[in-house]
Amino acid sequence: MKLTAKQLFSRSESYLILSVFIAVLFVLIYIFFTPNYYTATSPIKFDIKKGEPFSDVVNRLYEKGIISGKTNFRIAAFLYGAETRIRAARYFIPNGLSYMGLLDLFISGNCYFARKVTIRDGQTIKWLASKLRWQVHMDSADFVNTANDTSFIYSLGLHQNSLEGYLFSKDYRIYEYSSPQEDLKIFYEAFKKFYNDSLKKRTEELGFTINEIVTLASIIKGETNNEKEMPVISGVYHNRLRIGMKLQADPTIQYLFPDGWRRILYEDLEIDSPYNTYKYAGLPPGPINNPGKAAILAALYPEKNSYLYFVADGNGGHKFSKRYNEHLRNIREYRSWLRNQ
Repeated sequence: MKLTAKQLFSRSESYLILSVFIAVLFVLIYIFFTPNYYTATSPIKFDIKKGEPFSDVVNRLYEKGIISGKTNFRIAAFLYGAETRIRAARYFIPNGLSYMGLLDLFISGNCYFARKVTIRDGQTIKWLASKLRWQVHMDSADFVNTANDTSFIYSLGLHQNSLEGYLFSKDYRIYEYSSPQEDLKIFYEAFKKFYNDSLKKRTEELGFTINEIVTLASIIKGETNNEKEMPVISGVYHNRLRIGMKLQADPTIQYLFPDGWRRILYEDLEIDSPYNTYKYAGLPPGPINNPGKAAILAALYPEKNSYLYFVADGNGGHKFSKRYNEHLRNIREYRSWLRNQ
């Protein structure tokens, strides 16, 4: 025999149960749907990293004052099934969101995702600016201008006129629509982490500054992609610097061309610029690209050799020589190879 609610409970008991249900409902609504206000400037930028535990996200939200209670927010996330559904991304959290509104933002609201950006050995600031434009929607002109803004560069603790050479080559996770200042700082911090105390000590032992080593490394990288050859080429340039011989490095001429690399003409060798190593002895004022680990280490640890000259061999490598007459012969062989292609 089925019993009705009226038979199971008295009228007063039914009212009590209904009152408790309504009270619980109001408490849930108050906890989960009441706006939360923070004291910081709205909106707050909040990044959720890939693979970050949900508990860490909750802790950071609480530390920033975005949520007023961790337990209630965890309960809301559990009831909403949100713990495994929030997206790794960058959010701008407006003031006054309820717990449920915040969870909705993390699950399906507007956000900016982190994209993989790779700085490859030898890329220039201009090249990287173009890459960032289509990968993370950054204003390329703004990026170039910021990378050459001395007030910004000095704020990083680097006293150079440009960040060329100091944007370390590796893979990064960069947020869409992020600022040039943010990203340049990330790239430069990677360089500082690489250029540790041991490398700084080696720099001093050679009698160079860090800027001179990075500049030399950028020229070495401009000459070859063959990492095995880099210490050999470095040895050539160290030899030339030691005896006061001009570097005569083609990549420093290429750096002066506003539209990128092209065939060098004889008149190009007369360009009046401190970057013209055919015209001026010693290293140019600064790096001509952003060299990677291999080129920097080659500049710091050159091969001990007696070479003063080298020329392309037509097979992706170079022929090295100690005397000028040998060098001229190697040049003739290379030009003959070119004519036969």
